[in-house]
Amino acid sequence: MAAGAAAQSDSKDKSNAPQQPAAQEKQPDNNSKPPDPGTARLRIEVTGNDKPIGNASVYVKFYETGGLFHKEKLAEMNFKTNEDGSVKAPDVPRGKVLIQVIAKGWHTYGKWYDVEEAEPTIQIKLVPPSTHWY
Repeated sequence: MAAGAAAQSDSKDKSNAPQQPAAQEKQPDNNSKPPDPGTARLRIEVTGNDKPIGNASVYVKFYETGGLFHKEKLAEMNFKTNEDGSVKAPDVPRGKVLIQVIAKGWHTYGKWYDVEEAEPTIQIKLVPPSTHWY
């Protein structure tokens, strides 16, 4: 009987072993997952007068296929910078990307970038308004 009990415990151990790695695979860390070869993870740093600008609105726009009649359509993602003035934009397709930044007390910024790297860092320096209207 001891041999039968040992065989049963061995079969339980074998059935549990493949399930444990599968459970770990279901909970991947977003940062450790390799990016899609056709996409990039942008890191955008917004500064003004050499200081980070927090709570700035960042708009990332890019063309994606698959619209009506398979034409390209302009897709948009909206973010807010954190207190260190940075934003992470995941899964942006490589190619032409428009980045616009709007922050209170600063000139609005907008520029097209050609994104070719997997994880580029884009540094944006905002300028204060030149004239005051009273």
